[in-house]
Amino acid sequence: MKKQKKQRNKGDEATLEMTPMIDVVFQLLIFFIVTLKQDDILSALEALRPAPDSNATAANAVEPITILIGEQQNGFFYNGSFMTKSRLTSIFEKIARNDKNSTVIIKCDSKSRHGMLVQALDMLSSVGLTKVSVFSM
Repeated sequence: MKKQKKQRNKGDEATLEMTPMIDVVFQLLIFFIVTLKQDDILSALEALRPAPDSNATAANAVEPITILIGEQQNGFFYNGSFMTKSRLTSIFEKIARNDKNSTVIIKCDSKSRHGMLVQALDMLSSVGLTKVSVFSM
C-alpha cells in the first residue's frame, strides 16, 4: 500500500477588514482637528509684511460718488442738485469712461420708492459701474 501524504488543513485565509481601520482613522482625524488650537499655529508663523508705500498720498484717494433718492418720484439728487434720469445716465457714462472702478453710494430716504433705486442700479450696471453701496436713511 502506498502511503498517503497527510494534507494539512490550511484553514481559511486571513483577511484584513478595511472598514474598521478607516473608521478609526477618521475618528482620530476628527479628534485632532477639533482639539487643535488655531492660536498655536498662527503664533508660530512669521509673516514678513511689506512696508507701506511712502509715495502714496492722501490726494490719490478718490471720493465716492453719492446719489440721493428722496421721496420725489421723477428724479435724483447728485451733488445737491436735482437730476433727471437721462441727465444722471450721462453723468454715469462720463464717470465710467474715466474709471470703471469708481465707487457709487446710493442713499435712499425712508419715503423713497423702491422703483427709483432699481432705476439707479440699472443705470449703473448699463454703463459698467459695479462698485455700488446702498444705504437707507
